[in-house]
Amino acid sequence: MVDSHQRRRGRLYVALAAVAWSSAGLLQRELTVDVGTQLAGRALFAALGLFAYIAVAERGHVLRAFRAIGRGGIAIVVLLGLSSSAFFIALNHAPVANVLFWQALAPIIAAALGTVLGEPVSRRTWFAMAVALAGVGLMVGGPGGASFLGQALSALTAVSFAATLVITRQRRDVSMAPATCLSQVLVFVLAAPFADVAQAGAQDLALLATLGVCQIGLGFVFLTIGGRLIPAGEVALITLLEVVLGPLWVWVFLDERPATATLVGGAVVLVAVLVQAGERAGPTVAPA
Repeated sequence: MVDSHQRRRGRLYVALAAVAWSSAGLLQRELTVDVGTQLAGRALFAALGLFAYIAVAERGHVLRAFRAIGRGGIAIVVLLGLSSSAFFIALNHAPVANVLFWQALAPIIAAALGTVLGEPVSRRTWFAMAVALAGVGLMVGGPGGASFLGQALSALTAVSFAATLVITRQRRDVSMAPATCLSQVLVFVLAAPFADVAQAGAQDLALLATLGVCQIGLGFVFLTIGGRLIPAGEVALITLLEVVLGPLWVWVFLDERPATATLVGGAVVLVAVLVQAGERAGPTVAPA
């Protein structure tokens, strides 16, 4: 059984994943390469970092770990590949506000999918998700201004990410770190034809390595650990801390003060996460 201590660990790991992901804006600001090169470079370094983690965590039994992911893991490979690719392409066809608002819908989608598969969601969690959605809406001004393609890609990002969390939770008996590694290999294969390595200088390579290993790779490691310990809807809710922390890092390190609405909306999202964190854990089955 998963006790309250393990559930707190799950929340902590997912929060750490959000912290890792939130550094993207700060680091990407310094890149001078195009989107295709960014996507391919980050995915390559993320795959290498995740593979190194798997080799250590599985004590050298790497092949066995990859075989263990089964059909659920293969689905995660495809879904995360879709989510990562759709997110970047959506940013070229829709305002950032629209993409982030769809991202805020991911907890609700994950909770709904989890409910269908037999994992009920408490009223407290539904309330926290509604508050978080309102907070993100306040931060970004709500959805709008996007083409049909932009809306579709934003929706695909949210749905595929939510489905990934649900599968990770349903297959909590198996580590899905190998699946996340393969998803980045898939992203690299898809993005490599559009990459121009000649653009990347030493600073770009260092930034891409940091983004791949620390921002994406480490974030996925934390997510695969924490996502096995708490419900999918709660995982997606906590990952919204990424939306809150991203503007704060830019403010702290680059002295770019966010708009007042961004700060107020971020505070609302934070309150929503804290409300959910205050919920006592009920008994659930622990990962094997």
